[in-house]
Amino acid sequence: MIGGTPILILKEGTEREKGKGAFENNVAAAKAIADSVRSTLGPKGMDKMLVDGTGDITITNDGVTILKEMEIEHPAAKMLVEVAKTQEQQCGDGTTTAVVLAGELLKKSESLISQNIHPTVIAKGYRLAEEQALDVINKVAKNVSIGQKDLLKNIAITTMNSKGIGEGKDLFSDVAVNAVISVTEKRDNKNIVDMESIKIEKKIGGSINDTELIKGIVIDKERVHSRMPKEVKNAKILLISSALEIKKTEIDAKIEITDPSKIQLFMSAEENILKEMVEKIKENKVSVVFCQKGIDDYVAYSLAKEGIMAVKQVKESDMKKLAKSVSGKIVTGIKNLMADDLGNAGLVEEVKIGDSNMIFVRDCSNPKAVSILVRGGTEHVIEEAERTLHDALRVIGISIEDGQYICGGGATEMVISTKLKRYGSTVGGREQMAIEAFAEALEIIPRTLSENGGLDPMDTLIKLRKVHDSGEKYSYGIDLSTGEPEDMHKKAIIEPIRVKMQAIQSATEAAIMIIRIDDVITAKKGAPPSAGGAGGAGGMGGYGGY
Repeated sequence: MIGGTPILILKEGTEREKGKGAFENNVAAAKAIADSVRSTLGPKGMDKMLVDGTGDITITNDGVTILKEMEIEHPAAKMLVEVAKTQEQQCGDGTTTAVVLAGELLKKSESLISQNIHPTVIAKGYRLAEEQALDVINKVAKNVSIGQKDLLKNIAITTMNSKGIGEGKDLFSDVAVNAVISVTEKRDNKNIVDMESIKIEKKIGGSINDTELIKGIVIDKERVHSRMPKEVKNAKILLISSALEIKKTEIDAKIEITDPSKIQLFMSAEENILKEMVEKIKENKVSVVFCQKGIDDYVAYSLAKEGIMAVKQVKESDMKKLAKSVSGKIVTGIKNLMADDLGNAGLVEEVKIGDSNMIFVRDCSNPKAVSILVRGGTEHVIEEAERTLHDALRVIGISIEDGQYICGGGATEMVISTKLKRYGSTVGGREQMAIEAFAEALEIIPRTLSENGGLDPMDTLIKLRKVHDSGEKYSYGIDLSTGEPEDMHKKAIIEPIRVKMQAIQSATEAAIMIIRIDDVITAKKGAPPSAGGAGGAGGMGGYGGY
């Protein structure tokens, strides 16, 4: 107000919330998100049923899937959704852990704020605690190599324990480990796992126990001609990106033939071009053709007569995987085809799966791309099986890349919590209170695991604290079947180092960002366009009824 006149800075209708009110609103929203997924944490966690606007149902306990489907609007809550998405992209697992931890860090910050500790001090204390936590993780981590299949399987099974695939864990862990090992490459003396080289194909029918790994590629296509062989052994495979047909002109063109005798000549010229294509394929002893584009009917018929299998309209991504799997090259034209360009596979066959035919390229000698065919009785089962398999593949991949793992079951969180409480006393000042709050926040993971397992969380936590305070028992976590502290390494409850590090980093960054917000300015939401808007009557476009 100047001289009684109000000065408008913000647009009319803009909402503004400042100070403590803004902080409390943001923290409440973030805590609500964390609480919504908290019951899904761990092997005894519950599932959520999500129904979208069209009535489609998703049943899952995967944190990031739940948060994506919830269509959250609150800006602070959206930041926790981003935490889950980042965790998913970087690790494939630990999304619920990251969100629950972020929510608990914010809950602890509330009590610190109520004691008049400035947000900047809390942020500094949290950052010091984060650095110390990552250092502790590095110290307690153990090594794993690509040759230790049993360890890698246990890492996969730990991830899948919380998923709803029941007895399929052993099969899925075997499939995932063998798939990842197949596509792992050595670059600059480091193991690199390209997840794009693992193709997951889903087909309803059978059970999840019918899921299989194919040391090659599965293509959801069928032969272009019914007379082509259904099965080709010791196949010589041609991968071609151009069409096996007469090229159409790019501009409209018309050919006039005035002499009837020339009609046959014109048709023969076209036929000769197609014959040359078939001859070139024959002379290179090709037995299977995968074409990215179309195949002329005459070419298909001629190849069928020669006993050559052909598949058309294969996706570019599948062509690239095929090239990596059969050790062949994708040729751009048939004229320059050489024998060295061809790939090899022990068997190429067309198999009826469910209601459709699929092409299986099997028994490749050294495939750098593989396929997993996921089966299940219903669409919901298959969708959850795919999510489970994706998580298992990712955790095995990052374990091989990083070469380290840590113990699960709340063991690592308790080690960090114990160390941080000791570390806080060496820092002193108000930052010590923030570090201790961080240490207490980490205990939310073992506490939640015990709650979801039907145990008394307080009793379980006291027992676990006693074990960790008594000595260097880094690997002791909660055995959910007995409620007693047990050696997680002996129990084979282990997970990749990157999952825990990323969860702590993402949760800390999100919590600090929300803690430092003291002013929320929300612009007025625009009115939705009327029925006459966006291309409506009068050509007014987005101006609706004006």
